[in-house]
Amino acid sequence: MADSDHDDNPYAPLESRLGYAFTDRARLESALTHKSYLNENASWGRPDNERLEFLGDAVIDLAVGHLLMDAAPERNEGELSKTRAGIVNELGLADVAGELGLGEWLFLGRGEEQSGGRRKPSVLADACEALVAAVYLDGGFEAAFGVVKRLFGARVSSAREAGLHDFKTRLQERAARRRQQVRYTVVCEKGPDHDKTFEIAAHIGEREYARGVGKTKKEAEQRAAESALRVLDSESGPT
Repeated sequence: MADSDHDDNPYAPLESRLGYAFTDRARLESALTHKSYLNENASWGRPDNERLEFLGDAVIDLAVGHLLMDAAPERNEGELSKTRAGIVNELGLADVAGELGLGEWLFLGRGEEQSGGRRKPSVLADACEALVAAVYLDGGFEAAFGVVKRLFGARVSSAREAGLHDFKTRLQERAARRRQQVRYTVVCEKGPDHDKTFEIAAHIGEREYARGVGKTKKEAEQRAAESALRVLDSESGPT
C-alpha cells in the first residue's frame, strides 16, 4: 500500500503506467480504497471505490464500444456487444489491473489483505473500473478514453482479428455440412507493392458466392467469407 503522506508523489509509477497524472490525488486514492479499509480506518477521509466502480463500468463500456466500432465496422450490434463483453468481463478487467500492478497500490483491510485480496479478480476488476472513473472525474471523457485505449487497445485489436478468423472457419463448417469445399481465388490486385489492395472471390463447390476486398489476401478472404455467409443465410436462413 502506498504511503499518501510522502511529500513527493508516491503514485508516480502507477500514473506512468496509466499514462495519466491526476490533478486531484484524492480521486486516485478513493479509487484505490477497498471498503474493508474504511471499516478499520474510519478517519481515512476518503470514500471507498464502490461508487466509482459503478461509474467506471459505464465509462469503460462506452470507450471500448467506441474502439470496437472503429476497429470492426463490419460487425453488427449483437457481435459488437458479445465482443465487448468478452473484453470487459471480470477476468479481462483483472488482467488489465494486473498489468498495471494495481494490486500493490490498494488500501485493504487486514482481513482482506490476509485472504489474498491483492490478487482476487473481483477486487482487481472493481479497482480497475474505479480507476477509470477517477480519471474521468479528474480529466473528463477525453482523458478517460485515452486511458482506456492505452489499457484495452491491444485487446480490441486481438478481438477483431479473432472475429475475422471466425468468418472463414464458419464458412468452412457450413460448406462441410453440404459436403462441399471452400476455395478462394484472386480476382485482381491493385496499387503499388507498398499499398496493394486485393479482391478475392469465395467459391463453394463450383459456384462463386461472394467477393471481398482487403489490404492483404488474408483480410480479403475473410471479407469474402463474411459476404458468402450472408448469401447462404439469405438463401436458406441461418444454420
